[in-house]
Amino acid sequence: GRDLNLAAAELWHQLRDRGARGGVSNWDASGIFSDLRLEKRKHLSLSPRTLLLLYAADLVFRLRWEIRPALDLGQVIVAAPYVETAGAFGVASGLPQSWLTTLFAFAPPPDDCYRIKAGRSTSSGRERWSDGFCEFCLAILAVGLSPAGRHQLLDNMVSHLERLEGKNRCRRLTRREISAQRP
Repeated sequence: GRDLNLAAAELWHQLRDRGARGGVSNWDASGIFSDLRLEKRKHLSLSPRTLLLLYAADLVFRLRWEIRPALDLGQVIVAAPYVETAGAFGVASGLPQSWLTTLFAFAPPPDDCYRIKAGRSTSSGRERWSDGFCEFCLAILAVGLSPAGRHQLLDNMVSHLERLEGKNRCRRLTRREISAQRP
């Protein structure tokens, strides 16, 4: 959500200050999720599998129109979120890892993967659906989730991302660490 967007911008500024060319690619570049805005469709009900299929479609758009063209020019792209976030949501929702791996097989692995450090159950209840992919999913699923279920889903997502860190597939950073690295 907001923390991820701010951290991605900060990381990009750090890279840009060191001479990198490129930019940030955020979720919903295709407008799929904006078209489903909750304010217009209060009773929208989508399954976690459908939400991930929509995310994959948005990621295909981002790859085709933002990420690959920039990489082909030798530029650096901060993709926030990327596959790991969607995978964490899928695993936390009970979807099989094999299905998630197949779904995102089209996406090239990142050169580096970072996760913004957050505690368990950090949801303050003030997030808006548009703050990020996870916030959108939680807003859609909120009708069927109790507050405890919402926190459990968030905890399961964090646990999955921590397992990725344990396998050295992601590195956890705080926004302070990103800022400290700025020249």
